[in-house]
Amino acid sequence: MCGIAGWIAGPGSALTELTLESMLQTIVHRGPDDQGICRFRSAGTGHEVFLGHRRLAIIDPEGAHQPMCDAASGLALTFNGEIYNFRELREELTRLGYGFVRDSDTEVLLRAYQHWECGVVNHLRGMFAFAIWDARNERLFLARDRFGEKPLFLCENGSGLYFASEIKALLRVPGVEVSVNLEAVWDYLAYRYVPGPKTLFTGIRKLMPGTTATWERGKLKEERYWMAPDRSPCGLQLPQRDTVSTFLSRLDEAVKLQMVSDVPFGAFLSGGIDSSTIVALMSRHNSKVKTFSVGFSEDSYSELDYADEVAAHFGTEHHEIVVAHRDIIDRLPQLVAYRDAPVSEPADVPIYLLACEAARSVKMVLTGEGSDELLGGYPKHLAERFAQGYQLLPGCIRHRLIEPLVHALPYGFRRTKTAVTNLGIEDSRERYVRWFGALNRSERDRLSTLRLNGTSFTDAPPFDADSRSSALRRILYFDQTSWLPDNLLERGDRMTMAASIEARVPFLDHELAAFVSSLPDRYRIRGLRSKWILREAGKQLLPERILTRPKVGFRVPINEWFRGNMRDYLLDHLQSGSSITRTYYRAPVLDKMLAEHLNGRQNHEKLLWSLLNLEIWHRQYART
Repeated sequence: MCGIAGWIAGPGSALTELTLESMLQTIVHRGPDDQGICRFRSAGTGHEVFLGHRRLAIIDPEGAHQPMCDAASGLALTFNGEIYNFRELREELTRLGYGFVRDSDTEVLLRAYQHWECGVVNHLRGMFAFAIWDARNERLFLARDRFGEKPLFLCENGSGLYFASEIKALLRVPGVEVSVNLEAVWDYLAYRYVPGPKTLFTGIRKLMPGTTATWERGKLKEERYWMAPDRSPCGLQLPQRDTVSTFLSRLDEAVKLQMVSDVPFGAFLSGGIDSSTIVALMSRHNSKVKTFSVGFSEDSYSELDYADEVAAHFGTEHHEIVVAHRDIIDRLPQLVAYRDAPVSEPADVPIYLLACEAARSVKMVLTGEGSDELLGGYPKHLAERFAQGYQLLPGCIRHRLIEPLVHALPYGFRRTKTAVTNLGIEDSRERYVRWFGALNRSERDRLSTLRLNGTSFTDAPPFDADSRSSALRRILYFDQTSWLPDNLLERGDRMTMAASIEARVPFLDHELAAFVSSLPDRYRIRGLRSKWILREAGKQLLPERILTRPKVGFRVPINEWFRGNMRDYLLDHLQSGSSITRTYYRAPVLDKMLAEHLNGRQNHEKLLWSLLNLEIWHRQYART
């Protein structure tokens, strides 16, 4: 796991190694073990090429220095991530006549590009973002992994193309002019994160997951090489007789592959079925797994008892920490800086603190992230199947009977309220965003003074699923191409790399995803049971109490903290004269929402958390 940065710029560029060193210094947390820089000149056009690298050594820690250069082939590589099938690829490439001197996935990636060129991405099983300078073809080739586990940001101006693992590195490039992207702010108010390829900076964009970018002789071309398989209708092939065992075997293979490491590693353990299954499978291949858990002093939010039970069951070396409201206040500005964006979820803070605890004894962890988005683990995946039927009810029944009754229920029925509100949204694109989002279009119009056309949907992911697909597959595809890469995986990458450790996610192995997607929907959702196939497989691995416990989710007691110890902190950012973003909102509307939340009449924690973080980001980054 590492950080990369570099550029290709026209002849006469004033950028030097000092510029690249400055860029790399901003991401030193991504790679504290080593730094490398190399420089080339395009023979035909005279363009200057700089590649930079910060290394966190996981595989072949004593070697595989980057950028890795090979003068004989005219190739140079700077690479962030891990190629889990690198040993299989090395055997294949060896048979094809290529030689190797190290046991390194970096060297394998370099040779794989030498053989397959731009088609190399189709042979990789892993998480990655990399840049290769191909001198013979005068080509700069960049790629990002299929689900977007590893980040890569791009910036173009009249003089060149610049890239980096984190935005803060691009802000160090002289001549890169950026300002607040108000279209992205408008999107943020709906999603609670910025959907790709946008960022909150004008002129800086994300290279989308499963995408390559090729600069060749002055022209840049981006191509999508992979789509999440749930984009298309299920082939409805009859599953194998032992489908559950086959699923478990494939998941076990992904876990085993991702345990390849030359340094100590462990696992994040929440006590839920996802992370518990990962720990169970790790224990098959390692007799002493290190596990790490986080909880809260508020018992209703803490899952430490479940995590303790799993750790004891598998005999892990278990570590746990407890987070309080003061940790949020103290860490939030720092984590906004690490993310270069608002911290979308309060859970980011405890994940960072957990990563810091893990970093005391390991350099890599496996997590259960991605299971819900692959297997259908959220209540919305159950509810979405009823959207069309609900909308067929007469409007008078929905609007005058069902909705008023449901919204009169106390806060404990918040999921029921959310479901009824969202099931009535006929435009599925608006509904998908709204399930986990902050504001719908009319709510944004009422609160915000911004007037933009940022809600116009295109046919690009996450809204280009085949209309013939099932309701479940369509919403899973949205999650896999927006909520997952732009929120959860971005969170996971930044919060762990901020602590200088690597996080791996076996559930997002693309071969496992393809297998699951080939199955009929009933293997994911059956009746009112979510993640059916994982629960069936878990019967061979986990204690009964873990399999049958209700889904809690990694929730932080922000609702209570905003009304208590974080009240003044919240009001200072959203109501004081120093608030930068207050001009984005109609003050009476915002103040009413604050009052409703603080006096307990309504719960606006999602929105208020989003607005608080947007203000913190503006105080750190806004250039107006």
